[in-house]
Amino acid sequence: MSYMALYRKFRPDNFDDVKGQDHIVTTLKNQIKSGRIGHAYLFTGTRGTGKTTVAKLLAKTVNCENPREGNPCNECSMCKAIMAGTSMNVIEIDAASNNGVENVREIVEEVRYSPTEGKYKVYIIDEVHMLSAGAFNALLKTIEEPPSYVIFILATTEVHKIPVTILSRCQRYDFRRISIDTITDRLRELMDQEKIEIEDKALRYIARMADGSLRDALSLLDQCISFYLGTRITYDNVLDVLGTVDTRVFSQLLKAVDSQDVPGCIRILDEVESGGRELSQFVTDFIWYLRNLLLVKTTDDINDIIIDMSTENLMLLKAESQSLNEDVLMRYIRVMSELSNQIRYAPRKRVLLEMALIKLCRPQMEQNYDALINRIKILEEKLENGFTVSPDRLKHGKPADEPEPAKKEEILPEALPEDLKKVASVWSNIKAQIAKKAPALGLTLENATLSIDENRGLVIVVGDSFAKDLIGSEKNMKIIGETITKMLHKTVEIDVRCIDSSKESMKDVVDLTKIVKMPIQYE
Repeated sequence: MSYMALYRKFRPDNFDDVKGQDHIVTTLKNQIKSGRIGHAYLFTGTRGTGKTTVAKLLAKTVNCENPREGNPCNECSMCKAIMAGTSMNVIEIDAASNNGVENVREIVEEVRYSPTEGKYKVYIIDEVHMLSAGAFNALLKTIEEPPSYVIFILATTEVHKIPVTILSRCQRYDFRRISIDTITDRLRELMDQEKIEIEDKALRYIARMADGSLRDALSLLDQCISFYLGTRITYDNVLDVLGTVDTRVFSQLLKAVDSQDVPGCIRILDEVESGGRELSQFVTDFIWYLRNLLLVKTTDDINDIIIDMSTENLMLLKAESQSLNEDVLMRYIRVMSELSNQIRYAPRKRVLLEMALIKLCRPQMEQNYDALINRIKILEEKLENGFTVSPDRLKHGKPADEPEPAKKEEILPEALPEDLKKVASVWSNIKAQIAKKAPALGLTLENATLSIDENRGLVIVVGDSFAKDLIGSEKNMKIIGETITKMLHKTVEIDVRCIDSSKESMKDVVDLTKIVKMPIQYE
């Protein structure tokens, strides 16, 4: 006999085994016992929370010959046929692959015929949000007034995609994410049945990784059991299989970030990657670790916080949080959360993660509020440790003994030729007109600077050779020239230049649009 996955082997065969959905189970059992069974149900919620399981249990119970307190007997011929998948009374449809009007019309035709055995024909339509607009319209009348022997159960993870006309004709049941405690208790119960030794800490970690999905938890557990078959499964074993990292590594990484030790961060990242850890999961777990630190930092009574860790680790977390600032922690969480959205499908995950760590260590790279708070905190720490800051350094952001850079020649608006003044004063309008004709050219010009060369000629300065080639092409230079001529009624010569990144930056380039501020009137 072939092996059966844990989530299939231990699928509940009665409502009492359904975990974490008591509000739904109680309602459905009361409906069954009182005979107040609806004709259309909508089950919605995240994956692995029991939607399909409850739908099958409802279908089995309403057809059961000897129901017991709202539960199926699992012994009669109808129950056995439904469990074996051979009953003609329960029809499961996957809307992801059967989402057309013709598929729904087949259902409408079949609904006319009453069941040959049992009381109800139950149609379970999974991922119902995948149905086309035409299919929903074809289903509308039937789902509103089906024959008395028909029950529709629609299941979806994206209820916002269901038309309101369908929603208003169904009883809606929202399946909640299952708590970590509930998943852990269920996993322990099943492992005791299977006689598999596994640490409670390992089960709890799997439960947290499942993110509210009992099915995901069972799949992860199945993976761990297969890898360490016949041996006792420990917390470290689970970390190895799932490619995750121990909390101590996060503590070391945070200390390196807080001390602005970029090489130290890279070394830790090397160890993590060489250990076979999955970098996307590493980022997710580090965000969770920072979240725990922030909660501990901002709450006096740590016993009231929902943090999944032992009392000993909680106290260590509390001690570590004392040296951290709330705003700095929130900045760390923001930067890493932005990374988690990008890294999932990135071909070079390591590079993105290194960039994020450097950004954490160098708050001066950002100009927002929480980065500024981080920079102030670093400066305060240096002052406390006897680091002296001269007035020149505070003023200019550099050591006092560092030579002053040569001042650039100041360009006065009065000294500029009239043609340059006119182009500079309406440059934003010129770019807007160009963007309508050539969107790519307009977008490139937005990142360029209108400046002046050594011979007092007009020049567009860009930061890379690609932008220079794009703007400087014969076609695009013609578009720019024609647009300027149309607006100024005059031909103006203009050139394109790419900066030498080794000697200067775009910040060093003179921006004519900021120098020239004069209203130009045209006839």
